[in-house]
Amino acid sequence: MANSFAGIELGKNALINHSMQISTAGHNISNADTEGYSRQRVQIKTADPLYRPDLTREGRPGQIGQGSAIESVNRLRDELLDQRIVAQESKETYWGTRDKYILMLEEIYNEPDDISLRTNMDKFWQSWQELSMYPESQAARQAVVTRSESLADSIQERFKGLSGIGTLINGDIEGSVRQVNSLTRQIAAVNEQIVKSKAMGDNPNDLLDRRDLLVEKLSGLINVTTDNRDNDEFMVHMDGQVIVQGKVARQFDVEAVTDNSGYSRVIWADTKEQANISAGSLGALIELRDVDVRSEIQTLNTMTMNFADLVNDVHRNGVGANNVSGLDFFVQRPFVTSVNGNYDRNGDGTDDSSYIFRFTGTNSLNPQEKVGLEGVMTLSGKSGTVSVPYHATDTIEEVIQRINDSDGEVKAYLDRDSKLVLKATTSLSPENPDFVIRHVEDSGLFLAGYSGILAASGEAGAYSFDRPDAVNALTEKAEFAVSPVINPAAYISVNDAIKGDVLSVAAGYPTRQGTSMVGDGRAAVEIASIRNLYVMIGKDRTFDDYFANSVTNIALKGEQAEMNHLSQNTIMNDLRGLRDSISGVNIDEELADIIKFQHGYNAAAKFVSVMDQMLDTVINRLKV
Repeated sequence: MANSFAGIELGKNALINHSMQISTAGHNISNADTEGYSRQRVQIKTADPLYRPDLTREGRPGQIGQGSAIESVNRLRDELLDQRIVAQESKETYWGTRDKYILMLEEIYNEPDDISLRTNMDKFWQSWQELSMYPESQAARQAVVTRSESLADSIQERFKGLSGIGTLINGDIEGSVRQVNSLTRQIAAVNEQIVKSKAMGDNPNDLLDRRDLLVEKLSGLINVTTDNRDNDEFMVHMDGQVIVQGKVARQFDVEAVTDNSGYSRVIWADTKEQANISAGSLGALIELRDVDVRSEIQTLNTMTMNFADLVNDVHRNGVGANNVSGLDFFVQRPFVTSVNGNYDRNGDGTDDSSYIFRFTGTNSLNPQEKVGLEGVMTLSGKSGTVSVPYHATDTIEEVIQRINDSDGEVKAYLDRDSKLVLKATTSLSPENPDFVIRHVEDSGLFLAGYSGILAASGEAGAYSFDRPDAVNALTEKAEFAVSPVINPAAYISVNDAIKGDVLSVAAGYPTRQGTSMVGDGRAAVEIASIRNLYVMIGKDRTFDDYFANSVTNIALKGEQAEMNHLSQNTIMNDLRGLRDSISGVNIDEELADIIKFQHGYNAAAKFVSVMDQMLDTVINRLKV
């Protein structure tokens, strides 16, 4: 009678097993719409058989089966597929974020034709051309002033639009950093729960699903990889940096950038070093703000600064109908009050730098004339300096072209008096100020004697902005201009003196007596001709080139972002579809399983009932 009740135990196990399978299927159904949930399956194994070595085995098997037992409850998950999705997720969100914000930039440039910046610029040139034909007309002067005000307003509105997007992106960056910190803390907390659960011999499927979902969300913000060590210490990395290690989570922080932009940079909270985030939506936001939007604002500032500077240069030398001369047409705000551009850069109370925007040589040059000199010019570049050689057989025009084609952040052209002009551009590195000439040096005599900019050649005669009164390196009669306040596009406006008296608009040049000559429209002609002259500083040769290239560049960026976003969407849809086929809950399949398990449960119950009847017969109905 040693095994008389073994059948009851076997049936009980069968009931428990089928009940667990039904409960697990119900758990799957109830979480069919739960984000990140993986369907679970009960793993059933054959129970260890019963074997009694002290009993005889004659005429029967030596092992007696004990039915089934639950081995584990596992989630259906493909870890390799999960790693591919995590790696690909950051690319999808990167291009999705760029696509959204580039579209916003496109809307700024996509202005109605009648009020666009390009249209107002065209009207500005036309008004000066009309004034050149009717220099005695007060109405023509009023048209110049009115259209100039409209142009200045359009430039300011474009700047506001671009800077507004930059501010919006900066807010998104700070919000994304908070999201990243929250996700890493949650992952660390779930890690701790998983370790405790596994230590008790459990299989924490729902906690594992929760962690995978958090990691996937994190990968949408930054580029991450995961590593699950043999000791169950789950780790999350970003570009070789540990973000989560077990129950410990590193955090990011933001600190204000010291360039008066109001932006924040992302740093590690523990080391205070800058965090380099290259992918995910946060990586895209940082690139959009620090590269794309900054580049668009710098290009607009470059156009505005050079436009105002060139117009002012002509207007200042012209004379109005009221015989007033020496007026700047557009308002320019110098960055410093020192006439030599001296500035306290490190904030210790002592001037230590020189902020100069433009040098103008003393000698008139023929652009087709050969220089007849040998040497190398050293100019401030994007990082450090760049070298620009010149040879005896080069023409002035070729040397200027070589300067402008270099990666230097100093550009050149000949002004209306054919004098060589060197101007600073915006700086690629945020560490360097915009519109500041940082270094000019010539091993020969092209800058030192031929054009009349530097007083001496060689390293001893070099101009370097990292000292006060650096303009002493220039020749005595060389002209220079102090750098403007940052973002000239934000404050450009017509001179109040000209708006108060439109007769101050200079159409011609003064006579020897300093008065205007009847019918003289030479100054107006010269201003109108600026439109098509190669006077633009930077990559664009003319002002028309600026408008053509600015629209083209932003359109190409938008096309690139859209195409890559669609491509990444297609890839991710395929990967998610494959994951859903493995881990997703199919209601029909679960219902079919429940019916199957229910039949098994009923059969096991019938088996227990039969065993009960057999025992009842043996115990109660057999008579001695």
